[in-house]
Amino acid sequence: MSDITWEEPFCAEGANCFRLGTDSEGNAYIAVAGQEDRPLVDTKEALRALIREIKAGRADHLL
Repeated sequence: MSDITWEEPFCAEGANCFRLGTDSEGNAYIAVAGQEDRPLVDTKEALRALIREIKAGRADHLL
C-alpha cells in the first residue's frame, strides 16, 4: 500500500469517527479511525463525488 497522508479524524456525535486520506498516486482513502490498515480505496474524484452527494442529501435515506 502507498504512503497515505491521513487527515485528522472526523467524529460525528463523539463516537463515530472516520478519516480521509490521499496518496501520491491519486488515490483517496476512507477508514474508520483506528482501522487505517483496512481502508476503502478509490480515486480522488470518486471521493469528491461521494462527498458532494452526501452534502446534497442524496444519502439521507441510508441513515
